[in-house]
Amino acid sequence: MTLTGKRALLLAVLCSLPVPAMAVEFAIVGPRAAGMGGAGVAVTTDALATYWNPAGLAMTQAVDIRAVVTGQAIDRGDVRETLKDIENFRTPDPTRAQELADRINRGTVSGIAAGGLYAKGHFGEHAFGFNVSDVATAGAFVDPSNQFRQTGGSVQGAFLLRGLEARQAAFSYAYAFADKTFAIGVTGKIIQGAAYAGSVGVSGGQDVNLTDNFGKAKISTTYGVDVGAIYQPSSWLRVAVVAKDLNQPEFDAPDGSQYKLNPQVRGGVAVKPWSTLTLAADVDVTSNKTFVPGVKSQVIGLGAEQTILSEFLSFRVGAFKNMQDAASPFTPTAGFGIRIFALRVDVGGGYDFRERGALASGSVSLTF
Repeated sequence: MTLTGKRALLLAVLCSLPVPAMAVEFAIVGPRAAGMGGAGVAVTTDALATYWNPAGLAMTQAVDIRAVVTGQAIDRGDVRETLKDIENFRTPDPTRAQELADRINRGTVSGIAAGGLYAKGHFGEHAFGFNVSDVATAGAFVDPSNQFRQTGGSVQGAFLLRGLEARQAAFSYAYAFADKTFAIGVTGKIIQGAAYAGSVGVSGGQDVNLTDNFGKAKISTTYGVDVGAIYQPSSWLRVAVVAKDLNQPEFDAPDGSQYKLNPQVRGGVAVKPWSTLTLAADVDVTSNKTFVPGVKSQVIGLGAEQTILSEFLSFRVGAFKNMQDAASPFTPTAGFGIRIFALRVDVGGGYDFRERGALASGSVSLTF
């Protein structure tokens, strides 16, 4: 065999090997963080600390049980409206067809959803947490080998769809030192990954629903490890950091590749100018890849929470921005909570008027 032939054979073998796809972005989970611009690493001390930062479990001695649901969607390039225009495109028009093709070829969609049951308790200075939850991320983008184009006066092309559900049972432990000046925590997770890899063809005049075409899930199970720390030098200042998925869990994908959860590191700070006001900020230290090729996520979030009437009411505002997208604006957020004895109900969300991205979250909890 010639040298050129050997190189061609080697290239063919390498191309046939499974290639890990790196995912996913840091999901905003829970209405308090959703209302405060996605800031949760330093301020979360309830049961959701099992997700945000396990060290937060040790900062308060309480029993907390909560059910949470969160959803976020980002429509880059107005894909949803363009798909509607393509569905309604029934009269041949080469100029209009090419205009629609050019528009949708520039668009992508990302989605994040999370939900579950979270609980925390304590034994002296030792804090424990547990959650059964699902964090799902997905992306839709134009198939590079079948981009949208004008054909016979109509428009045709295809989308590729990728997604991963991380269905997990997580157990957390945290301990606070020196009168809660320092706290550390660790979370171990058993993760069942449901990986998706689908595609959908789109033609003018035909109905299409991206969410119905992700295909059959490929199921695999592994584990993950998160660690977190908090430093609180005074009652009005708290600095925190969390590192998630340090062991880089991998999941089998339907196309023979693997989806890998790369480690994510996020820092946070919380300031309480007075007892009823909390100012918070989070920033991703790592630049996180997503399921959309070429799109990365590195978010900075800012938020504030004002409570009144002994936390009977809580009002939240904030904003967040993906620093990897210089053109993206800050997305405004807001939220509201009400507490009646041990029962709390919270809602929060935000809306990006440029990208038409939406974030919404709600929870019901009992705290004793």
